Amino acid sequence: MNDIHWVELIVFAVLFGLVTVLGFMAARWKAGDTLDHLDEWGLGGRKFGSWITWFLIGGDLYTAYTFVAVPALLFSAGATGFFALPYTIIAYPIVFLPLLRLWSVSRSHGYVTPADFVRGRYGSPILAFLIAITGIVATMPYIALQLVGLESVLRTLGFNASGILGHLPLLIAFIILAVYTYKSGLRAPALIAFVKDILIYIVIIVAVIYLPSLFSGGWSEIFSLADKKFDATPVASDGILLNANNQLQYATLAFGSALALFLYPHSVTGVLASRGRKVIKRNMSALPAYSLLLGLLALLGYIAIAAGTKAVTNNATGRPDTNTIIPQLFQDKFSPVFTGIAFAAIGIGALVPAAIMSIAAANLWTRNIYKEYIKKDATPAQQAKQAKLSSLVVKFGAVAFILFIDPQFSIDLQLIGGVMILQTLPAVAIALYTRWLHIWGLVAGWVVGMGWGMYLLYTIPNPATGKAHFGTSALSLDKLSLFGWHPFAGSTVLIYVGILSLVANLVVAVIVTFVARRMKVSNGLDETNGTDYHVDEDDKDLREIGVH
Repeated sequence: MNDIHWVELIVFAVLFGLVTVLGFMAARWKAGDTLDHLDEWGLGGRKFGSWITWFLIGGDLYTAYTFVAVPALLFSAGATGFFALPYTIIAYPIVFLPLLRLWSVSRSHGYVTPADFVRGRYGSPILAFLIAITGIVATMPYIALQLVGLESVLRTLGFNASGILGHLPLLIAFIILAVYTYKSGLRAPALIAFVKDILIYIVIIVAVIYLPSLFSGGWSEIFSLADKKFDATPVASDGILLNANNQLQYATLAFGSALALFLYPHSVTGVLASRGRKVIKRNMSALPAYSLLLGLLALLGYIAIAAGTKAVTNNATGRPDTNTIIPQLFQDKFSPVFTGIAFAAIGIGALVPAAIMSIAAANLWTRNIYKEYIKKDATPAQQAKQAKLSSLVVKFGAVAFILFIDPQFSIDLQLIGGVMILQTLPAVAIALYTRWLHIWGLVAGWVVGMGWGMYLLYTIPNPATGKAHFGTSALSLDKLSLFGWHPFAGSTVLIYVGILSLVANLVVAVIVTFVARRMKVSNGLDETNGTDYHVDEDDKDLREIGVH
């Protein structure tokens, strides 16, 4: 207890208490007739306006782990860590039109999840099941990573004991989160996101103005000291500039991450909760403001190098926890009160996305597994009850990752999750525009893309941590083998595994589609009577009921 920073803890606890109250009050905020319906509990009544949606999606995509991990990556590896900046910029123009289309067809046909759309589009419960399982499995480690971000703050506050006792504050925080999310549904993180984002903006703007002023040479000195650090390491891929080895990795990782961003179920949930297409248009135009914030935040990694910041040692593992770099920087350079505010911003930043992710996973389980295979005649109230219960299971499953498994495993799983979710692109994004790809082509592509992606990740070691498998998502082209043929033998260039697996997925899907169509294999719903979506017609239907 002597190691606890009490002033910081009190400020942190007060702000955390404030959002807890908001979480419970949210049940009455913009409430419908009942929360015993997935549209109300899981999508906030589908009536969030521009500001609410902006804060909700921003809070969903720019998470606590993002705010500790991105600058920590710059601290450790240099310029590679900036990949998060271009990917969150190019994502919005890429998804602008598809998201509008997905919102229209989902609103018109009552879809709650991406798998609902696939089920309606193809009439295939198998394909919808694969999409649902992929979404759930890819989301689980993402939630665990929010705990990693929250725990980095708690560890810096002084809660660094090994065993269950050291995790007790984390467990209490997530019990509170579970209770108010169970009660209020998506309205809770939507309301709390206002507080979280305002705190984040204040903290980052103050930090990027004040911290450089501590150095006589300003940003020039900061970059010079960071460059000197990377020049002294034996690693060829680090540095404040990209080099020939990691430029392809940087580009493919940014592009692959941009494609994956709105395939995640929690991203789709935030979009479907909005009340109209105009709301989505405004948000796709305004959300890059968060990317500006992210770029400023990332630079804190270089400031930490210049300041000589040391990571807090994890007493449970005996290793420095690099995720504590930014919390420790704030503790070293700011007053206890401001540090407490910064810690609260990161901590609350863990609760918002964790709540949305657990709700999205619960919606997938309820709509596409429970109702499809376990209780086909489930009433709306029974579905809402099932979603509430399964959201609790998801949250405490994520807590179990942290309590009983090395948190590094959650980070490894998140690398896998990004590759996994990309395999849903043909069945979700491409299917928004055409049903040309055959059901069995999509299934075969998913199997090949998933299998090859997992195999490639398994073969990648991480010498820095001593891990033989799942070390990183960057593959050396020298290791790329196509049926024993090594087309890039001797190359040291790196590439993102997700892009390779997605290409394999698409190639197989196209080949199997040609074969299936040549053999006249049924493509699920009849080609002429199936669910074909036309945005103009959907919009006309929605205007007739006063929704646009």
